[in-house]
Amino acid sequence: MKHFEANFDGLVGPTHNYAGLSFGNVASLNNAAATSSPKDAAKQGLKKAKALADLGLVQGMLAPQERPDLHTLRRIGFSGTDAEILNKAAKEAPALLRACCSASSMWTANAATVSPSADTHDGKLHFTPANLVDKLHRSIEPTTTGNILQATFNDSRYFKHHQHLPEHSSFGDEGAANHTRLCSEYGHAGVELFVYGQEATNPSAPKPQKFPARQTLEASQAVARLHQLDDDGTVYIQQNPDVIDQGVFHNDVIAVGNQNVLFYHEQAFLNTQAKLTEIKNKFGDSALHFIEVPTSKVAIQDAVKSYLFNTQVVTLPSGEMAIIAPTNCQENPAVFAYLNELVTLDTPIKQVLYFDVKQSMQNGGGPACLRLRVAMNQNEVAAVNQHTLMNDALFTRLNLWVDKHYRDRLLVEDLADPQLIIESRTALDELTQIMKLGSVYQFQR
Repeated sequence: MKHFEANFDGLVGPTHNYAGLSFGNVASLNNAAATSSPKDAAKQGLKKAKALADLGLVQGMLAPQERPDLHTLRRIGFSGTDAEILNKAAKEAPALLRACCSASSMWTANAATVSPSADTHDGKLHFTPANLVDKLHRSIEPTTTGNILQATFNDSRYFKHHQHLPEHSSFGDEGAANHTRLCSEYGHAGVELFVYGQEATNPSAPKPQKFPARQTLEASQAVARLHQLDDDGTVYIQQNPDVIDQGVFHNDVIAVGNQNVLFYHEQAFLNTQAKLTEIKNKFGDSALHFIEVPTSKVAIQDAVKSYLFNTQVVTLPSGEMAIIAPTNCQENPAVFAYLNELVTLDTPIKQVLYFDVKQSMQNGGGPACLRLRVAMNQNEVAAVNQHTLMNDALFTRLNLWVDKHYRDRLLVEDLADPQLIIESRTALDELTQIMKLGSVYQFQR
């Protein structure tokens, strides 16, 4: 049976804007109040997704959330017509309005943690939506994320969906952005790496001092239990608190893995050598490549600015690996030089492909943020909602849909425009028909 690692990218929503909501995310804060282009953002994401499909990879799309989120605004006391609610929120609580208009669900690396059937006791593919409790604008996503995942992976013979973890900081969970999987082949049992920022129940344990640690050890352990993972196929690694305080808010800003390759910065983790030894012991005798990028070649600041590690490492049909990188990596001399050197080394990574995703990058999300990885066998791929899988027809249809419904420019002040609600809802109603999703937004109305 054939096995694949599919990438499910998040469609950028119609309210894509730069509100600077993500404390700890340097790019998000630096670009606050800039003018965004929802149309360009969506098309950049679609172009990247189509390019990966054209490379022979399994590529899907996940729908965005409904924004503005009037359901949440009503929950916190705003009432009246939709237009009245927006007007009141804009005057009385503009920060809350901005949070309820965020298009941050585009970064589906935060949508969920996924464990393939090869790793789980029941032989099913498990999904747990991330609760994202550290950021208000993201904490309102998990229920709809769960709905969208269930509409996409909708065959209970193959897929197991869990509720997101309790909505408390002790179980702060940011999904696959702090999770990666190493394996010899996608269909073989692998080693799942859970990277956390702090231990919530151990106040004396190391933790960052400037920026929040969004992932807790307790959350990672809970997801591993839900997914029925064996201890000998699971490794918990603490992210270096010092790099979190330098703007590395998720592990996928400082490390990325694929099959038998772990690509990481030398400052990424605590107790690095001990953890690498644990990974080797649990991985087994198959070839395993640890590619450590030294600070002397790429400083943390350059890694964060370019998103060198927020790249996708993918296995092409030829068996060689490629890095899917943002064009920002080309524009940073140190990073570009390192990548040119990397492809000459004795590792499976043989090429780097660059994509313009600047609309996402300016809000703090690179190519890896935009995708959720799902390792599947051919039967599981066949059981996916086929209307969500990228091909020529879907690419054309979604681009026409974006042209029809999305604005060219959006300022933060425009979020109070009642017409934006109508535009967004009209667009999503049509999208649910294109992708055959059903009533995934029903609770928000």
